[in-house]
Amino acid sequence: MTTPNTRLRESATFDRGVIAEIQRAAETGIYDIRGWGAKRKLPHFDDLLFLGASMSRYPLEGYREKCETDVVLGDTHAKFPLHLDIPITIAGMSFGALSGQAKEALGRGASEVGTSTTTGDGGMTPEERGQSKNLVYQYLPSRYGMNPDDLRKADAIEIVLGQGAKPGGGGMLLGQKITERVARMRTLPMGVDQRSACRHPDWTGPDDLAIKIIELREITNWEKPIYIKVGATRTYYDVKLAVKAGADVVVVDGMQGGTAATQDVFIEHVGIPTLAAIPQAVQALQEMGVHRKVQLIVSGGIRSGADVAKAMALGADAVAIGTAALIALGDNSPRYAEQYEELGSAAGFYDDFQAGRDPAGITTQDPELSKNLDPVAGGRRLANYLRVLTMEAQTLARACGKSHLRNLEPEDLVALTVEASAMARVPLAGTNWIPGRY
Repeated sequence: MTTPNTRLRESATFDRGVIAEIQRAAETGIYDIRGWGAKRKLPHFDDLLFLGASMSRYPLEGYREKCETDVVLGDTHAKFPLHLDIPITIAGMSFGALSGQAKEALGRGASEVGTSTTTGDGGMTPEERGQSKNLVYQYLPSRYGMNPDDLRKADAIEIVLGQGAKPGGGGMLLGQKITERVARMRTLPMGVDQRSACRHPDWTGPDDLAIKIIELREITNWEKPIYIKVGATRTYYDVKLAVKAGADVVVVDGMQGGTAATQDVFIEHVGIPTLAAIPQAVQALQEMGVHRKVQLIVSGGIRSGADVAKAMALGADAVAIGTAALIALGDNSPRYAEQYEELGSAAGFYDDFQAGRDPAGITTQDPELSKNLDPVAGGRRLANYLRVLTMEAQTLARACGKSHLRNLEPEDLVALTVEASAMARVPLAGTNWIPGRY
């Protein structure tokens, strides 16, 4: 029997995970690529609490008094703004990163509850357009799959300048996921690794962006709302520049947002938390006199109705979900525990989506694996999840005495930690103190 060495102590700087990564880098000579999002602990919506009504405020009775959830996006310049029943939308995820069945399921689920979904890099698939009542077409630096006909078929256009998991960098699609159909849509060779560009090829700043927005409006006869999506970094300035360029809607994606594949060093070390980005965006909109006129969509780590309600209380008009939507479809399910184990992972941990071997049939182009996802059943699961998020958010809004989700406000919130208080700009619980403000 061996006696444990009680003198062993793991280093906080060079823990076993760090040592393993150094050894992997030394062995392979390449940086690590993965999907999903940041794994480090960051200040997040869990660090905020609602102040429910009691004496100084009256709550609403859930069974007798309504709490509305609808939102209008893009009614400043567009002839046909989006009218959504709920303020929870589906973020852009590409066909290529996702299977055709997954894109169809996202469209089905979003349409069932009256919200929108988004194409992502790589173009518009007939399955997605056919099942999406409201489809936002992403216009990305790569221009993969882009054509004016699809712009006109869309219900809104989202110009992507950055993503929360990798602001300043492009994504990756490894060769094993570039099948004949993906290659044809993206005008790429089959089986060859592809890296998306990090900036648009035909502009170098906000003035060029304003020209691009006008071009897109003219192509679509001024019918479609134009979104501008930025990764959360210098959020205050980026939002102001997006509005000045003519955006109808600004999308701010925090660093908790996921990605199909990029460098791990990007995911963990670039950008700012979603919680820190929202007040900066709202401040920019308020100073320009356009808060609620130019709508703000927030994404990056939204998981529950509480997250939805807190984002809206801080000033967002709507939220977007990506990773959570894929989990709702069936990704990381215990149902495929044995298959995940064969891949050297486990259900709830798998993040090597770039490899295209997802047994749930969601993040793959393998036709045999894709069969594991029934788009009808997947869409139903997503719709159920979206309904639960909405009901949870309504429950919290009623508890604060609000008859519409958009009526939630920062005054309804307090923070549990000094960091969250400073980032969200709401008082530390039990005090009137906001760090950095007084």
